[in-house]
Amino acid sequence: MIQAYSLYEGSFSVDASKVFVPFDPAKDDPLSRKGSLFVHVHPFLIVGEDGLIVCDAGLGFRDDNGELLIHQNIQKLGFSPQDVKYVLMSHLHKDHTGGMVDIKDGTARVAFPNAEYYVQREEWMYAFSGENPSYKTEIFDVIQRSGNLVLLDGDGQINDQISYEVNGAHTPYHQAFHIHVNSEHYFFGGDVLPEPEEIFKNFIAKYDFDGRKARDLRKEYWEQGRDADWVYLFYHSKSIAIGKGEKGADGTYKVVDVATK
Repeated sequence: MIQAYSLYEGSFSVDASKVFVPFDPAKDDPLSRKGSLFVHVHPFLIVGEDGLIVCDAGLGFRDDNGELLIHQNIQKLGFSPQDVKYVLMSHLHKDHTGGMVDIKDGTARVAFPNAEYYVQREEWMYAFSGENPSYKTEIFDVIQRSGNLVLLDGDGQINDQISYEVNGAHTPYHQAFHIHVNSEHYFFGGDVLPEPEEIFKNFIAKYDFDGRKARDLRKEYWEQGRDADWVYLFYHSKSIAIGKGEKGADGTYKVVDVATK
């Protein structure tokens, strides 16, 4: 049984300024935002065997009452942010890290107080190494002071459920996660495999640190996982956020939606 859920935060346009502006495809004209990429943002929640698992933490946007959308989305599913035990960070760009902390009434605290936050050590150091509009280091300061941060070195395992591997490509020290819960193998590739459509496009993206490597990894992850029945979690998908590979009658594969309705 699939026990993974999108914590969808919305659709956004983003240009060279790295500012994420809400975008409604039904009302807004893409031509008015020339030079922008258009992305959806899907943090994920997985029901683990010993607590909830969050894969990347979204933009940290809030509703009209000042509540974090990621908290609200978890509660809509019938869970509590207090039940999150693992926060798995593919990398530290601000569209993935805003929901790591909750800043309210001038006080900053971790958004998931009972969780450990897993980040590659070199990615952490790289985020602090210079001024870059893709990173919000004030968020990282809160995490560092909390005692909830766990810095990882290279590839390894967190426990019997969760393993990680440094794949670089999108950022120099980006990591991917394999999560085994019950009979399912969830794969979270972060921004190395952000959309199902990118599986079938042979292209090199300018927004990747190493576009050639990212292109090759997309193909590798797809070929590894489609026959092995992996559940893919696509962070920036505009179509299928949670999918599997399925072989058609003509012998070709496609991604099918397996999200819990």
